[in-house]
Amino acid sequence: MHRVAAVIVPPVLSFDVSIPLMVFNNVEHYDVHVCTARPGPTPTVGGPDIVVPDGLDAMEGADTVLAVGSGGEQAPTEVLDALRKAAATGARIASLCTGAFVLAQAGLLDGLRATTHWGLADDLATRFPSIDVQPDLLFVEDGGIFTSAGAAAAIDLCLHLVRVDYGASAANAAARLAVVPPVRPGGQSQFIETPLPPERGTSLAPTRVWALEHLDRPLTLTDLANHAKTSVRTLTRRFHAETGLSPLQWLLHRRIDRARELLETTELPMDQVAGKSGLGSADSLRKHMVGRVGLTPTAYRASFNRAPTGASR
Repeated sequence: MHRVAAVIVPPVLSFDVSIPLMVFNNVEHYDVHVCTARPGPTPTVGGPDIVVPDGLDAMEGADTVLAVGSGGEQAPTEVLDALRKAAATGARIASLCTGAFVLAQAGLLDGLRATTHWGLADDLATRFPSIDVQPDLLFVEDGGIFTSAGAAAAIDLCLHLVRVDYGASAANAAARLAVVPPVRPGGQSQFIETPLPPERGTSLAPTRVWALEHLDRPLTLTDLANHAKTSVRTLTRRFHAETGLSPLQWLLHRRIDRARELLETTELPMDQVAGKSGLGSADSLRKHMVGRVGLTPTAYRASFNRAPTGASR
């Protein structure tokens, strides 16, 4: 079992506390514990108190430690000491939303890139000038430490950690159980101009669904524009407004996701994995896997494949 300890630092949103429970408890390989410096009733921002049963000793022996909350305020000394100890003993360290301030106060983000909720990013950069704050990203990994932006971006980070640990299939299954979209790439912008489909019915969601059903085809901007019944220029503008990515960036992310699932769940040859995911050739598949995941397709399959021998689809 992979032990996860989420250390709660008031003030905290109850939503933020629920995220690691919602994501990691949907994967059988995790043992999740919620702890705080002062166990018992813990106040939340704008909501009822929550009861946190465990003290900081729950962090001992954890494989992953998440700092949750603080609202940018000073964290208790004992929390900072426990985080430093966890990092020194090899635990993977991450923060959700304003938990980045807690990691910063512990000195764990010095010289690293990090992010937090966009509304507090300037404050983080001003108070901790040694940190390279990335205010427009959903989540960031640097030096083995992960930080996320606010609210739903914390879900994206937790799903990303599941995918790092157990592969895309496990992460996608956790996302389905939580009824949330599969993980968005960390480099996607926090600032989405049109997060909800316009009432006038001009959302590009149907075109994105169509593209996912035809990833094995060499889709072009013109193909996407024709399906959306709009110009390439309008398609590009609206696509970025709705997803934070250009159409071709979005397509590439989805193709790599498809390739990862095929590598995990089938024994298809590399050229067929490349063809079914729309990446063209085995050489192209290798280039994009190394660039995005840091592993060759062969190494990725060796790490994450759980398909029966001869499985294909």
